[in-house]
Amino acid sequence: MSSDPLTKTPPGAAAGAPAGRRTGPRRWRGWSLRARLVAAMLALLTLAFLAVGVTTEVTLAEVLYGRVDAQLAAAAGRAPHGYGPPPAQEPDGRAPDTSGPTGCAQPQDRDFPRGQAIGTLSARICAGEVVSADVLVEQGQAQPEVGASHATLLTVPVDAAPATYDLGELGDYRLVARPLPDGAVLVTGLPLAETQETLYLVAAVVAGVTALVLLAAGYAGTVIVRRTLRPLSRVAATAARVSQLTLHRGEVELPQRVAEADADTRTEVGQVGAALNRMLDHVGSALEARHASETQVRQFVADASHELRTPLAAICGYAELSRRGRQPVPDEVAHVLRRVEAEARRMTVLVEDMLLLARLDAGRPLACEPVDLTMLTVDAVSDAHAAGPRHDWHLDVPEEPITVAGDAARLQQVLANLLANARSHTPEGTRVTVGVEARGGHAVLTVTDTGPGIPPELLPHVFERFARGDTSRSRAAGSTGLGLAIVHAVVTAHGGSVEACSVPGRTSFTVRLPRAADDGA
Repeated sequence: MSSDPLTKTPPGAAAGAPAGRRTGPRRWRGWSLRARLVAAMLALLTLAFLAVGVTTEVTLAEVLYGRVDAQLAAAAGRAPHGYGPPPAQEPDGRAPDTSGPTGCAQPQDRDFPRGQAIGTLSARICAGEVVSADVLVEQGQAQPEVGASHATLLTVPVDAAPATYDLGELGDYRLVARPLPDGAVLVTGLPLAETQETLYLVAAVVAGVTALVLLAAGYAGTVIVRRTLRPLSRVAATAARVSQLTLHRGEVELPQRVAEADADTRTEVGQVGAALNRMLDHVGSALEARHASETQVRQFVADASHELRTPLAAICGYAELSRRGRQPVPDEVAHVLRRVEAEARRMTVLVEDMLLLARLDAGRPLACEPVDLTMLTVDAVSDAHAAGPRHDWHLDVPEEPITVAGDAARLQQVLANLLANARSHTPEGTRVTVGVEARGGHAVLTVTDTGPGIPPELLPHVFERFARGDTSRSRAAGSTGLGLAIVHAVVTAHGGSVEACSVPGRTSFTVRLPRAADDGA
């Protein structure tokens, strides 16, 4: 499980949640810390402005609608519509007909009482029918209102609290219905256009200010977070420089450290920088101890190998001298002397290989002279054919010579080790192909065989020292495990590379060496 807290499963998440469901923290994957902080800040600001805006809008709406309701109650409490001075008599002296469609008294006039606001609606309902409906357009002048709003006026409940109704072309009105002494119902209303415009204006202003503040906060937050995280970026840059150092071999120095200003333990970033410095100190101490130990081991191997060469040569000489003495030697003693001489020579080869590796590890420079890799390969394959005549040897070299700069003797040892490896670990009759070609600025040497291949578990370790496919150290059953290690060390010392690929039926070793400057590269 990742150590990043943003990728951990939330405590409340169900263990059996579907795999396809994306949890919240996963949405942050791929985001930088700077982007996460700015996004979180903008999200909090958005929620805060949303809460303030909604609260403001709701409070303002309650205040404005309460004021309208107070004005509506005052307007409904004034002299009811149609109760003005008595009308004049008809020309014939008869009183006018004041009966409504169902016996309700008709309004004596259609004048609004004084004090009513412009836009006030006054409607008289008698026996389920709107008898009159007027809107005050200016003081002393009313305009009859007829249309689809009559059906809406009939739905207003009597003696109920004021409510908002849509009156079509007139817009939204706040309406209230009160009964009259003659049995009719008087509906009074006030327009809500100005109130709604005020609410819309406040909402637009709040939304605009919120957008501008969020943009400014996002820009300012980005700048602030970037400046705040600069120490963390410097700490990361220090770690990146350390990661590019070669730490696996040789003497290693770790001069990279986090600056004191970025290692102040009073801040979170400073704690990270201080911890990185402590870790680098521990790693540097460990690398120094490792290098000292490796140097001591290499020096011991080099000294031991150098010192063993003389007694081994003496053993071989005495064994050979004993077999060539004037006095006849019994067969058993002769056999023992031959075995002593053979093992002494084998040990001499092992000591020479170890001494060579120790010198290469110590950085001992090799000879650097033009070497014809083509002729070197031809001679090595010829020697391998003589040593293993029952293998099927094939040579694939160009007609033009390919020249590399290096040590001819060591390159000859590389070829000999690769061919000996192919001969020793493949059965008789195996086809071994040795090729040389030029690829750009490199000379490429390949040794390919059709043998059983290298075991997959051994393939990553074939160039390590004393790596063998079996545990035997006898020349008949196995090798010392230093041949390919020497190949790798010599090729690396020449500035080249070597790699191995193996599958059952095909094993290939590829060596790349820089071509000489005068080789037309």
